[in-house]
Amino acid sequence: MPCIVPRLPARPATGALATGVAKASGSQGLSLSRQGRRCVKVYAMSEVTSPFEPEFTEKLCEIFEQLISFNQVLGLKVDALTESTARAHIRMRPELIGHYAHQRMHGGVISAALDAMGGLAVMAATGARHMNEAPQQRLQRFGKLGTIDLRVDYLRPAVGALFHCEAEILRLGSRVANTRMAFTDEQGRLLAAGAAAYIVS
Repeated sequence: MPCIVPRLPARPATGALATGVAKASGSQGLSLSRQGRRCVKVYAMSEVTSPFEPEFTEKLCEIFEQLISFNQVLGLKVDALTESTARAHIRMRPELIGHYAHQRMHGGVISAALDAMGGLAVMAATGARHMNEAPQQRLQRFGKLGTIDLRVDYLRPAVGALFHCEAEILRLGSRVANTRMAFTDEQGRLLAAGAAAYIVS
């Protein structure tokens, strides 16, 4: 999937994990914005260049949004990546409604989105850890990634048109990675919080 790569300032992080995103993106972050159906990467202007090559970023975006078919069903779109965080959004559609009377998003959609975001953060962190390898070699590592534990706390009903999902790496070990995730509305209110563990090798 071809991508445009303009050199523009990265959009600042917002939401429940803004502190974690700010820490990670302050040095070597990169963000991805959406324009129509094209993936448009926006690299942070910094003395330290982004650790992710365009080839790696494009393929990671393709894997997450297209090759993982269930993410297409959810409608997840990547907004930002750093070495330890990931951010995306999801728009409400009739197919995602879980409570017909109140037009609330189904809890299964929320938990699946948080699980997917934790996995994306692990992918980015794994890619950053193995920068000595070629992009294709790092991408092949994701074939071993799998969820081994997931906890989600539903705090408020998800009612609205647009929602944001964020994930942050707590620990990236040689075999297991731990993340925490947040699901927020357009106003930044925390609707659900998650924690997960993933097998990485």
